Amino acid sequence: MRILMVTHWFNPEPMLKGLMLLRKLKERGHDIEVLTGFPNYPEGKIYPGYRQKAFFREEVDGISIIRAPLYPSHDANPVRRAANYLSFALSAAVLGPLETRKPDLLYVYFPPATASVPAMAIKAFRRVPLVLEIQDLWPDTLSATGMMDNRHLLKVVGRWCDFTYRVAKKIIVLSRGFKDALVSRGVPAEKVEVIRNWCDDEDNILKARPEKSLSGELGFDGRFNILYSGTMGKAQALKAVLSAAEILKDRIPEIQFVFMGSGIESEELKRVARERKLGNVAFHPRRPIEKIGEVMKIADVLLVHLKDDPLFRITIPSKIQSYLAAGRPILACVKGNAADLVTDAKAGIACDPESPESIAGAAETLFSMSATQREGMGENGRKYYDRELSLDRGVQRYEEIFRSFDPSTHRNAH
Repeated sequence: MRILMVTHWFNPEPMLKGLMLLRKLKERGHDIEVLTGFPNYPEGKIYPGYRQKAFFREEVDGISIIRAPLYPSHDANPVRRAANYLSFALSAAVLGPLETRKPDLLYVYFPPATASVPAMAIKAFRRVPLVLEIQDLWPDTLSATGMMDNRHLLKVVGRWCDFTYRVAKKIIVLSRGFKDALVSRGVPAEKVEVIRNWCDDEDNILKARPEKSLSGELGFDGRFNILYSGTMGKAQALKAVLSAAEILKDRIPEIQFVFMGSGIESEELKRVARERKLGNVAFHPRRPIEKIGEVMKIADVLLVHLKDDPLFRITIPSKIQSYLAAGRPILACVKGNAADLVTDAKAGIACDPESPESIAGAAETLFSMSATQREGMGENGRKYYDRELSLDRGVQRYEEIFRSFDPSTHRNAH
């Protein structure tokens, strides 16, 4: 099949369903093209080696990538973020119908919801079926993260999303909770398929080895290290973790909370940690995805935290899959589907998000366990990942869905 992926973000940006998925589909004989923007996430700056122009085409691993210009931004300012989303939507809507080949299938990666604007333009021009993948529910996410609080604008975004749901032939979501939410909004249940996310199976998390020299470099020596790795934004609500660290700093000084990553809240978190004199908190810059696995492997516990919001009870943050694959025990400060995944895998402890007492109590419980008990949790998580969430298992499901729209199959059937 000839598949056109439309996505606001794509490699070399951190992108779970990017090259990993497309390489596997290409290996299975599919012809792949990508329409995306110039890489600028998460810092909001165009990556070295790229210079924006009206039209740019490159080829990576035999996959043709067309890049449309955009306004680079990913900070807390809602106007600049909106400019980022809308500029790509408009430029790609113009370039897409002109520069892409006619596909057999449009595969649209969402969020942001504006990525479906160029997809709709291509669909109208090419008259091909559209498969929509939803990793964040809009407008719910805009409201939950504080990005948008204007009721009228939220309603407009909601209507656009409802329109895209109606137009899509299939919708792929990451959790049962997402499916239930869409069905409650009138989307037919048979249109929605659940495919849970994987992590970077190919060569990073799974093949990483504990790098002992990093322990001294990162200040891990002699501490019980609870690592948070990834985006530090409003959705992560990480001030609650700092408050948990404050509770524990004198009670169990061996416990250290380590934050590795970047985001719109990172400087504020550093300021709060300094203000409260939290010597049991450390910050490190974001590391390339090919390097983060070796850090995970030397941490004692891996932490995930999301704001306590109904939306996030049906969300499974992609870092949980990475944590499971890393084979380390997980401190899951989340509710709902994500907490269920960790407890079903017997891979860690779940606690209440945005509750410093609950987070501190769970951290203390993990610290009090024997090393053997914690290693057992990590091994449980790794086995669960291999059995239920691996890349190959996921790709098989994608191909089954995509093949159902293969025009040659339908011709042969007649």
